[in-house]
Parts: sequence; structure tokens; C-alpha cells
Amino acid sequence: MSAGGGTRAIIAALAANAGIAAAKFVGFLITGSSSMLAEAVHSVADTSNQGLLLLGHRTSRRAANEEHPFGYGRDRYFYSFVVALLLFSLGSVFALYEGIHKIGDPEPLSSPLVAVGILLVAILLEGYSFRTAIGESRELKGQSSWWQFVRQSRVPELPVVLLEDAGALLGLVFALVGVGLAVVTGNPVWDGIGTLAIGVLLGVIAVFLIVEMKSLLIGEGATGAELATIVGELEAGRVDRVIHIRTLYLGPEELLVAAKIALTPGLPVDEVATAIDDAELRVRAKVPNAKLIYLEPDLDRTPFAAQ
Repeated sequence: MSAGGGTRAIIAALAANAGIAAAKFVGFLITGSSSMLAEAVHSVADTSNQGLLLLGHRTSRRAANEEHPFGYGRDRYFYSFVVALLLFSLGSVFALYEGIHKIGDPEPLSSPLVAVGILLVAILLEGYSFRTAIGESRELKGQSSWWQFVRQSRVPELPVVLLEDAGALLGLVFALVGVGLAVVTGNPVWDGIGTLAIGVLLGVIAVFLIVEMKSLLIGEGATGAELATIVGELEAGRVDRVIHIRTLYLGPEELLVAAKIALTPGLPVDEVATAIDDAELRVRAKVPNAKLIYLEPDLDRTPFAAQ
């Protein structure tokens, strides 16, 4: 995905969530439904989250300088981590609090059909946002499963939007079921239970995202497939063997590769330089994200190769 990749999905989610949040707040004021209020706060949190993801896109494009010689690519990881924290604090914790409060002190709903109508419209809008995110993710996902894509992607925005939208859709179903059961049974406790279910769902998603974004922020290397390709391309020319290699994503589209390589013994200096240049070209042709490659030539001391 390019540096601007995923922007369409983020903007679609932002527009959908902003409209949904306004509608849900109106629905809450009319009905008094705690599920509706929890979903409204959830949508406000999601709208803020998409704004932060766009901000991360923008700030990550700043040019490298003496203080940050490898650039600002990890800004996108930082803002995605903040998004996960907001989803937990503004979304999950508030919904849990509101659900427990409504179960302990239930209040009857007024105009429940208004809540149902708003929730159905919200499901359609969230469905559009979710479909956009899926479409933006397909090329990047490749042959991987969706679970593998979310777990292994070094590009943070699309997995975040995908999980947010999936959680939003499921949360809307919980709210719809809670309101529906409250109307059918005449027991408003069901509305509180629906709110509590929304809080648990958002908490699980938020904790998962916090763990994943923290891992990216600390620093992740190339995927297994990428690493195998890099080693294979390095060893395809006059490189006899890759003795030692380390990789690190400096940003979603910038991979650092540092390796000690064993070259054919007796090569003149100019041929050593040519062999290194050729190896770098081969790697970049197969792994375009490998923007920075540092290769150290050495002799193959196989029995003593452990570094």
C-alpha cells in the first residue's frame, strides 16, 4: 500500500461515524436508551479515531532530519496506538459504566421505534464503511486470511479501521437486540444488558489493538515471507551466504535491512562493490519496502559463523 493507501477507507469511516454519532445522540435524547447513548459515544470515539489516523498519515511524511535521521514513519504507529487507547477509554469503559448503571437502575424507554430506525440506518452506513475498508485491504492482504492480515500487517490504519467497523456493526446488533427485547418483554434491563455487551466487545477489540500497535511501535521486522525473499535474493548472485541479518520496519512502507554477507573469496574491491550493488537491486525489485539496505561483506567462516 502506498503512503496514502487506506485514506479512502479512513475518510469513508470518518464521514459515516460523524453522521451516525449525531443521529444516535438525537435517538438517545428521544428514547433515553442507554444502548443508544453507548453507541453514540462509541461513534464519537470512532470519528476522533479516524481524525487521528489521518493526522498520523500527515505527520509521518515529514522529512528526515538530524534529530530523526530515519524520518517520522512511526508516527502512524503512534497515532494508531492512541486510537486503540481512545477506543478502550471512550468506548468500552463508558459503555460498561452505563450498562451497569442501567441494569442496577433501569428506566423505561420512550419512542423505541425511533431507536430501532436509527440503529437500522446506522447499520447500513457502517456496512458501507466496512465494505470500503475491505475493498482497500484486499490487495494488501494477498493470499493471507483476514486474521493473518490483521495480525501480521505492518500498515496499521486498515486493520484498525477493519476492527473498528466490525466492532461497530456487531455493537449496533447488540444495541438493536437490547432495545428490541426491552420493548418485547417490557423489561428495560435488557437495554442495559445490550449496553454491557457493547462495552465488553469494544474492550476486547481495544485490548487486541493496543497489543498489536504496541508491538509495531516498539519495532517489528520483516514478515517470514519477506525475510525468506530477502535472503534468497541476497544469495542469488556472488553472495555465497547470508551470515547474519536483521530487519526493522521504520514505518509502514520503509524497511531497514542490515546483513553481513559472505562473498566469493578473492574478489577485487570493485567487484565487491558491484556484487553489493547488484544484491541491493535484487532485493528492492522483490521487496519494494526495503528502502534502506546496509550490507557488510565478510569471509565465510562457517564453523565460526555464529555471531
